[in-house]
Amino acid sequence: MTSNALPAVVLLHSSMSSKGQWSELINQHQSQFRFIAVDLLGYGKSPFPDEAAGPGFSLAHEVDAVMAAISLHLAPDEPFHLVGHSYGGATSLRLARQEHQRVLSLTVFEPVAFHLLDEADDARVEIEDVVACINDAACDKDGTRTFIDYWNRAGAFDALPEAQQQRFTSQIAKVKLDFHALLNEPATLADMAQLAMPALVMSGAHSPLSTRRVAALLAQALPNATAVQTKGGHMAPITHAAAVNPLIAGFLVGEEIDAA
Repeated sequence: MTSNALPAVVLLHSSMSSKGQWSELINQHQSQFRFIAVDLLGYGKSPFPDEAAGPGFSLAHEVDAVMAAISLHLAPDEPFHLVGHSYGGATSLRLARQEHQRVLSLTVFEPVAFHLLDEADDARVEIEDVVACINDAACDKDGTRTFIDYWNRAGAFDALPEAQQQRFTSQIAKVKLDFHALLNEPATLADMAQLAMPALVMSGAHSPLSTRRVAALLAQALPNATAVQTKGGHMAPITHAAAVNPLIAGFLVGEEIDAA
């Protein structure tokens, strides 16, 4: 079997990350799959979106960039598996809706698809408060501290080396665009119910309310979904890769995954 005969798997990372977050998964399973890890706009080696002026940026722009990137590796209309974490997971949902005829399976770890939450849901109120704190912060470093601490733990940002603090702070402008796109995405749970491909919806045992609620609602809406809870929190694909990656790989080869 040549490498091109291997099933293609598109990997989309979280905000303030890059395609490098999938290196362990790729190294462990590259004999089984043809992985295509993509840097989302404004991260890794991808340019900041042209729509950076603000209100026009959407997940549609993000998906257009992903499709352009994977077109360099896939034949037109070639099917692929789709894996996304956090912002990459929400982008995956948008991509799966647009390219449903090509997506063989959908794996998401806590997609931050906050648009699926009712405006009165306390989980949505929680994340909108976080977004407000980021947007209203006195400086980019303070906004970045709010972002990092929410997804990890209080004090996580200040515990990082100065160089890493600076790198994350340099990306907060894109994070603000990410949140704008997520909260203004028009897709509903009814739209999710149209995604019939096999799906794996993963969440961390110690994650914030906002993403645990999205994962639970999504797992109910997708008609062919399995829900699984793993060790760790929202960043488990990075912090607990040893627990998450085997589940992703098993699902990709069609193994039955024990539901949470």
